[in-house]
Amino acid sequence: MNDAISKAKVLVEALGWIRKFRDRYVVVKLGGSALDDPDSVRRCLSDVIFMEAVGMRPILVHGGGKSISRGMAEAGIEPRFVQGRRYTDEKTLEIAKKILADEICESLVDQIKTLGGKSVGLHVNSQNVLTGQQLQLEDENGAAVDLGRVGYVTGIRSELLHATCRAGVIPVLPSIALDADGGGLNVNADTAAAAVAKLINAEKLVFLSDVPGIYLDKDDPATLVQHLTVSRCRELIADGTISTGMVPKVEAALEALEVGVGKIHIIDAGTPHSLLLEIYSNLGVGTEIVA
Repeated sequence: MNDAISKAKVLVEALGWIRKFRDRYVVVKLGGSALDDPDSVRRCLSDVIFMEAVGMRPILVHGGGKSISRGMAEAGIEPRFVQGRRYTDEKTLEIAKKILADEICESLVDQIKTLGGKSVGLHVNSQNVLTGQQLQLEDENGAAVDLGRVGYVTGIRSELLHATCRAGVIPVLPSIALDADGGGLNVNADTAAAAVAKLINAEKLVFLSDVPGIYLDKDDPATLVQHLTVSRCRELIADGTISTGMVPKVEAALEALEVGVGKIHIIDAGTPHSLLLEIYSNLGVGTEIVA
């Protein structure tokens, strides 16, 4: 009986949040090491299905950098990174499209259906949602840097996303966009998710990571910060506390906040049901960033 009462209290606590977020969009980015752990992926997808079942409108955006690297190795292509971004020639782009759209995306869709949800993959090989432009960077001397077919998201087919979510179907979007000429662009999945959140007016943007959030000391789990503001994040980037791969994630989050996304969450995909705990409980389990 005590166990049953405890479960009932959890449901009552969640009820307020369920009401608050009904019909609100949440963009969930899944990628990195989390994609390599089938158990973590399955738990995360079951959480996304729960969110849709209680009235939220989740949109799943994913990357797959490690899988692309493996595909390149099998094809005899040596990965090359320029300013932290994968140089993408036409052969690399075709490998990325095949792995992200035909393999990872369709696998996630199949798993959602197996778990009892409804889902569809929306990408360059089905119904494309993401449009973009080629990314232009400069080196320290101001000279143009050649990144190949690397891009960033400038627009989405919002009517297609709205219709899909209204039908109770969870859209899954790989981080490949099309430019104005119909050419493919390899896009960083963190920035793609942030762009979708901005353009769909999402209530939340959640990064499912392989770490629980942002630490003041990466070697001390006790320094996990549960709540940050935009200004404090910029301070932590400037002094090097937020570094390496967390920087583009946080910078994308800050841009999303500045144009109206309600809140950003960075949570550990390896923690069972971290997505539900972060959104539907009073304490949360990761780092939230607010304007």
